[in-house]
Amino acid sequence: MCHVGISFLQICMFDNFFWLHRQKFLCGGRLVFGPDAASVLLTTTLIGGPAITFCIKMLLLIGEVNPLFGYIVLIVGLVLTVLDFIFLFLTSGRDPGIIPRNSQPPESDEVCDATTPSTEWINSKMPDLKLPRTKDVQVNGQTVKVKFCDTCLLYRPPRASHCSICNNCVQRFDHHCPWVGQCIALRNYPFFICFISTSTFLCIYVFTFSWINIIRQGGNLWKAMSHDVLSVVLIIYCFIAFWFVGGLTVFHLYLISTNQTTYENFRYRYEKKENPYTKGMLGNVKELVFGKIPPSMINFRTWTSDYETGGSVTSEFEKGYVISRGNFDIESGGSLQKEGDPHLPGILQRLDYGGVDEKLKRKEREGSVAFDPFFFPAHLDSKYPKQQLDDGLKISSGHRIVDTGSPQIASISPPR
Repeated sequence: MCHVGISFLQICMFDNFFWLHRQKFLCGGRLVFGPDAASVLLTTTLIGGPAITFCIKMLLLIGEVNPLFGYIVLIVGLVLTVLDFIFLFLTSGRDPGIIPRNSQPPESDEVCDATTPSTEWINSKMPDLKLPRTKDVQVNGQTVKVKFCDTCLLYRPPRASHCSICNNCVQRFDHHCPWVGQCIALRNYPFFICFISTSTFLCIYVFTFSWINIIRQGGNLWKAMSHDVLSVVLIIYCFIAFWFVGGLTVFHLYLISTNQTTYENFRYRYEKKENPYTKGMLGNVKELVFGKIPPSMINFRTWTSDYETGGSVTSEFEKGYVISRGNFDIESGGSLQKEGDPHLPGILQRLDYGGVDEKLKRKEREGSVAFDPFFFPAHLDSKYPKQQLDDGLKISSGHRIVDTGSPQIASISPPR
């Protein structure tokens, strides 16, 4: 991870690929969580609290009922709870299908007449490059439009969408789930279905046996409920939770049978035209159950050997009709440098500060000017001797340069 002195900016270097991300990584990139991963702790508490309470109650009741029956109920409850946790973390800590960003905008031979603000901005910066906002591709004999993403600088594959929360384009995007703190998409959708299905079954299981614990006491029902308040609380809790997770499970079973995503369903994507992805109800279910989950497009466990991006990163889908271009970077808003220091990150080499340096020199003749020494090392070298910089000379911006021992990067500490 490289901090460049800009607040809230994190640049991660994975697999020769620069990425302004919001993800959280654990265990050396083995676990990839979303930006709201803290919500997983809340979900774990909401599931584990009543489930573990039920199991403890059944353990205490084993002496009052048939031991074999009591142990079976207890073991099944524990297994369901553990499975629910496993599916929860497999859903939350897995790459949902993030598409690597391009470091450069693609090149297109088509002429775009669109007048959207983003298109006008791009075309004003690149007068020789006209990017069409959409392109037509064939999917199972039907024409499907794919859109250009201004943030990721790529044409999204069919069914992909950009998640505004994670700030990534994701393959077969379904929705962003706040309860698991992650996008639900191509690579974690089967685990999400297992998670909500197991949660629904766990609610029914605890609800049912809590009623059995009350009824087996015999006598008046209200009197029995007053003597077993804990079972009453579990019954009310599971009844309320069932309508949420049970309804969600039924809805997604419908989506699976019709081969739709939540995003497509909410946008009424296939109300007026045929769904090109459906294979019939049995075929759709078979695709989910027996379909192979594709590998991640990003190796989150491999760090780059140097700081260079190595050019544009494109998906297999894009390689058929998108050619990378090396003259402009929309993220940086400046021209790309054809030659630069190989030890500096490519995203920094592409910063066009030549014109800014001229303005600084002009302003400097008029009076003092504050500038960020990270982006103007040459200007500092010409104005301040190296010994002064090593001693931590305070410049007009109020920052202090600290020698890190690297010939390329100096850390900048805030004024004291």
